Amino acid sequence: MFDYTKDTVKTREEAIKSLKEELADVKFGVLWELDMTDTLQQKGQDFDKPITILEVCNPGAAAKVLKQDMRIGYLLPCKIAVYEDNGTTRIGMPKPTVLLGLTGREDILQFAGEIEETLKGVIDRAAAA
Repeated sequence: MFDYTKDTVKTREEAIKSLKEELADVKFGVLWELDMTDTLQQKGQDFDKPITILEVCNPGAAAKVLKQDMRIGYLLPCKIAVYEDNGTTRIGMPKPTVLLGLTGREDILQFAGEIEETLKGVIDRAAAA
């Protein structure tokens, strides 16, 4: 699986608020918050499924991997999506190990695993009731 996704009983808005709090606790900041539904509708698309995408970053982690290979910037920042699907709120992300695995750089996979575990914990805590 390319993703890590958790269901929650929280509303999308509650889940986003919890995510922001949990991210701050592990020194990740939200760089950008995109209401994808609203954006698509403004562009004339018939799309009504609620989805918000947060672009998140830990500056120290980003600097560390970029020093090793600037092309890793193609995969940054990390994204976490919060969406509603058939009445269920879901929080998910693409796994950093899968994304950075695309680079063929074995030397950064352990680091990607550490970031992935941190973000899984954030998602787990944000999804908890």
